Amino acid sequence: MQGLLSNFRNTMIVSFLLSLVMIVGYLVHNRSADVIFVQAVLRWTHVVVGILWIGLLYYFNFVQIRKMPDIPAELKPAISKYIAPEALFWFRWAALFTVLTGLALAWARGYLLEALSLGAVSGFVSAQHTFIGVGMWLAVIMFLNVWLFIWPNQKIALGMVEADDAAKAKAGRTAMLFSRTNTLLSLPMLVTMAMNQTIFG
Repeated sequence: MQGLLSNFRNTMIVSFLLSLVMIVGYLVHNRSADVIFVQAVLRWTHVVVGILWIGLLYYFNFVQIRKMPDIPAELKPAISKYIAPEALFWFRWAALFTVLTGLALAWARGYLLEALSLGAVSGFVSAQHTFIGVGMWLAVIMFLNVWLFIWPNQKIALGMVEADDAAKAKAGRTAMLFSRTNTLLSLPMLVTMAMNQTIFG
């Protein structure tokens, strides 16, 4: 067991296989891969990649950005050359797949257009579509911030793109501000994601 847990890749493979066993168990119970089962698998996938995305967002804002000024200069390259680029890889791809699986789930549940229009398509007859639509748009804004502002500026700040010190400092500040914007938007976005299913089903 220690050998398994000492290897991250093997740990994740076993975790995924155990998840597949559980998913097959639900399939057997459901007796068919119908629309409800597909929605359940999409919701699980959406939650997994969403946790990875928001978890890394919170790591950056709760830990890395706050503690970087306290790290001695000779130790900072460990973060900027090794930890941050790896974290940003998972961060940006998790953002993409969170949005894609969320859109797929809304489509599978039959309210994608209603949600994206904040309920306007159906004449604002259901607050469910307005609330979840607001959450979806907040997530889309956060996703765009990741790919259009945070990641391009982090590449400059981390020295992955050639730039002078002034440009690196400016890029680092821009990336931080957009990351903070995403942190600000994350809690209201999560309110809609967590409460909508409970309130409206």
